[in-house]
Order: sequence, then structure tokens, then C-alpha cells
Amino acid sequence: MGKRTTVASSIGSVLLDYECLKYRRMIKKIKNSYAVKNYRNIYPYIKPYRFRALLAILITIPVGMMNTAIPWALKEYMDSMTNGKRTVMSVYMPLLILVFSIIQSVSTYVVTYLNSWVGLKISNKLKYDLFQKLMKYDASFFDKNVSGAIQTRFNNDVDVACGGLINYLKIFSMRFFNSVSLIVMLFIISYRLAIVATIVLAFALYPLTTIRKRIAGVVGRSVFSIAMIATYYVEAFAGNRVITSYNLYGHRAQKFLNALDCAFEIIMKRTRRTGILSPIMHLVIGGGIAVIMWAGSYLITNNLLTTGEFVAFVTSVIMLYQPIKSLGDDFSSVQLSLMGMERVFSLLQEKQNIVNCENAIPLEFIKEKIEYKDVDFEYENNRPVLKKINLTIEVGQTIALVGNSGGGKTTFVNLLPRFYEITSGKILIDGVDIKKLELESLRDKIAIVFQDNFLFCGTILENILLGKSDATQEEIDQAVRSACLDEFIYGLDKGLNTEIGERGVLLSGGQKQRVAIARAFIKNAPVVILDEATSSLDNKSEAIVQKAIDNLMKDRTVFVIAHRLSTVRNADKIVVISNGEIVEIGTHHELVEKKDSVYASLYNTQLT
Repeated sequence: MGKRTTVASSIGSVLLDYECLKYRRMIKKIKNSYAVKNYRNIYPYIKPYRFRALLAILITIPVGMMNTAIPWALKEYMDSMTNGKRTVMSVYMPLLILVFSIIQSVSTYVVTYLNSWVGLKISNKLKYDLFQKLMKYDASFFDKNVSGAIQTRFNNDVDVACGGLINYLKIFSMRFFNSVSLIVMLFIISYRLAIVATIVLAFALYPLTTIRKRIAGVVGRSVFSIAMIATYYVEAFAGNRVITSYNLYGHRAQKFLNALDCAFEIIMKRTRRTGILSPIMHLVIGGGIAVIMWAGSYLITNNLLTTGEFVAFVTSVIMLYQPIKSLGDDFSSVQLSLMGMERVFSLLQEKQNIVNCENAIPLEFIKEKIEYKDVDFEYENNRPVLKKINLTIEVGQTIALVGNSGGGKTTFVNLLPRFYEITSGKILIDGVDIKKLELESLRDKIAIVFQDNFLFCGTILENILLGKSDATQEEIDQAVRSACLDEFIYGLDKGLNTEIGERGVLLSGGQKQRVAIARAFIKNAPVVILDEATSSLDNKSEAIVQKAIDNLMKDRTVFVIAHRLSTVRNADKIVVISNGEIVEIGTHHELVEKKDSVYASLYNTQLT
């Protein structure tokens, strides 16, 4: 817990620079195939909705091209008014513009609806796949990542990537067809002025070619800083009682302020690098319009251009240039969306450490024994936690793991369901290496009751049924009785259908433990791991929970981690672990009577 708190509280430059370095490496790696790779990755998600997506793009063609109706109408109207002749076209031109505007408005709404529909479908599918990926990460992943970073990368990045790209796809599609049609209109009206307008357009768009280089260096830092802010919200929610009891309001507020200041500096750095683009475009386009007006006056004076043509040309230029002015900001957002998408797919394509091997063997039964052979394990390189562990557990035995805190007891049992991968050695079940067994079938044979059991928001029944979703009513009743929950359940108005709140906050510690034991009961796994299941309870609650545990242990192979040695006296084998090594093995009586016994020393210390 201390390790995670330290990581979650560190918003300093070292972590941010590290994240930035990782992100720069990723940018460098994908530099030459950036957009192509992203769209190749996302196409399978677009494919089921490709007809709607294509329809939305096709509708943007007339939406964009209809803008040419306005300058064309102005040309006809102004020429007819200048010549003093009212033509049929000039009379009906305003009505025609109104009809075009109505069609354009309706089409724009349809495009917006279709894009939102497709975008949300893609986003939801990506989030679903990422959530499945998240649940299957090994424990070391959660040890190394803070909650805010996980939320940002697995949820927020999807919204940024899909929402931004779908929205800007619509915008750019409309602007593209609008620009093409307007440029064609410009050359039809006056090729001389059109050449000037096109040159100005090229100068205005040139700065966009540098935008990715400008923002790539700060995107990783900004995403990480936002993730840290999210982490402080999560900690404020989960740790509200600690904050209140220790009066940590000022301390946590200052930490949060530091995170906000850090995020502010990073975001402003990104703004300084990209904010100049739009002002440059404004300046170039403003100068371009001025040149066009000067050149247009010359052409009109020399009878090379009519007044109507000039008005139509200037209107077309303004309609062409106006969206370009904000294109710098839009393009910056698109690049952020592309980078967000790259982060999303880097997660989806990331290989997990603990997976099924090729031709994995399903574990049907545990018939004889579980063996640890020369097992070494380390969380970090060259910092061993377990060293040369050798132990054989016969089926039906109860093994108690005891020793000082931090000695490696919990790590020992966490290796059996492969929460972590061992560094060297083997763990065998009936002579088969657990790495060769199907993960799902292996974990299906193990039930775990933790010291602090996690209960999900919902009812008591829903949490119990997590052990076996298709359990019969008889099995449920048996699990409730065996977990000593029946008296408590009968006293509730809604019984098993009582809501327990997030993380089971509406239940006491003992009640939560018994719900977890009922969940383990109904799973009916042949191996049970009890990781200090009663250590945080008062004497009365411990007595009830211990009775439930005794029921759970019957006819099963059991691993017990207990700090109260009086609860493990009847274990078939007591294993004393100190500094990652097994220093003693024996029954309670054997170890107590042994001279200079570590176990005897611990036991006698608790008695006094």
C-alpha cells in the first residue's frame, strides 16, 4: 500500500520526464506510418458501420458544394442590377439560396447524427475491448500504474481519439468539398485572381506541416499530468475516512494544487507551441484578401472583370478562407486525437506477460499434490522476494504460512494462481507445470479469501453468485449457512437482495468477510487460500468468521496465512518463512518443542 501511495503522490518532474521519454520513443517509432497505421488499426472497428460512415461522408459532398450557390447567385444578381435589367434568374435567386440553405441545414443535421452514432459505436467497442484487456493484466501491471493513469488511458483516450476524429472527419470532409468547389468557382470567374488566391492559400496552410513536431514532445506529459489529477480524485473518494481522521485536508489540497500547477505548465507549453498557427493564418489570409481587392480593382478598371464577377469572387474567397483561419486549432486537435488513438492501440496490441501457453492443458482435478520446486521470485530485478522455495502439499492438507511481515508469505500463495510469474523454478500440480495449464481452469480450482475482500456494488446475492453464476437455491442456502450469514441475512428486510453499496461500505468488516467466504463456498474449489482473513476483525467478529472458515476448510487443500498463530495450531504442516526463505517446517507441537525454533519464539511472544 505504501508503494502505491508513494507513486500516486509523486507528480514531480522525474516521473513526467520518464513518461515524456516513453512517448517520444513511441512517436519516433511510428513516425513514417503514423496516419496509415492508425486507420489500419481502427478499420476493423469501423467495418460493421461502414455503410453509415460512408453515407455520412457522401452527404458532406453536396453540403460542401452548395456553398458555391451563394457567390454564383450574387454574380448573376449584381450583373443584372448593374446592367439595369431584371432577369428571371435575378428575381428567383434569393428564393433559390433559401432552398439551398434548407437542404444544407437538413443534410448537416443528418451528417452530425450519423457521425455521432458511428463514433459512439466505435468508442464503446474500443472501451469494451480495453476493459477486457485491463481485467486480464497480471498483478504487476496494477502495482506499477496509478488509478488515474489507468482511467485516462483506458477510457479518456478513447473519447479523445474517437470523438475528436469523427467530429473533425465531418468538418474536414465538408471543408474539403467546399474548398474544391469554391476553387473551381474562382478559376471560372477569373483565373488571374484565382492564381493569387491559391498562392495565398498555400502560404496559409504551410504552418500545418510542422504541427505534429510541435506537439509530440508535450502530449505524453500532458496526458500523464491529467491522469495524476484523476488519481487524486480517486484517492479523495476511496481515502475519505483517512483524510478526515488525520485532518489531511490541507496536505491533500496542496498535493492536488501541485498537480494542477504541473498540468497548467505543460498545457501552456503546448499552447505556446501551437497557438501561433491561427494568428499566422489570419495575417496571411488578411493580406491575401487585400491583394485580391487591389488586383480586382485593376481588372475592373480595365474591363477584364465585371462588378458581379468581382463580388462573387471576393465572396468565394472569404468563404474559402474563413474556415482556414481556425484550421490551426482544428488540426492541432486532430493530431491529439491521432496520438490518443495510437495510445489506445498500443494498449490493445501490448502483449501480456501471463497468458496460456500453446496447447495449454485444462486442469480437471487435483488428485495428488502441489509442489514448489526451487522457486525464486522477484518484483524488481536483483531484489529477490522468495529464494529456493521447496515444498510439497498433499491433497487435503492444511498448510499454514507464518513469519514476520514482509517475509514473502502472501507472495508465496499469489504464485499458485499465477498472479505473478515466477523468476525461476517450477510449481507443479500432479507433476504438471502450472505454466502448461489453462489459466482459467487453474484459477477455477482455487478460491481466495483476502484480508480486505473486495465486494462489488450491488446486492449480497449478486456478490455471492460471483463464485458460481448458475448456482441453485439449495447451493445458495448451503453457502449462506456455511458462511454463518443466515442469522444476519434473516434480520434484513430484503434479505439477500439487500444493496451493500460501493465496495460493500454498508456492511461491517465481519459481514464483508462472511460474504466473501460464502462466495468461496459456492465456488466449491478444491484449493482454498486464506490470506489473513481474520486479522482485521475484533474478537467477536473473528470468532464468527473463524467458524465460517473452519466450515470452508473441510475436505479441501488449504493455504492459511495468519498472524495469530493460535488459529493455525491444527494445521497439518506449518511453514515458517523469513526473508523469502523457508526456515522451518513441521506441526505445531514439533516446532514448539524444537530448540531455538523461530516458530516457538513467535508463538511465545504472542502468548505474553
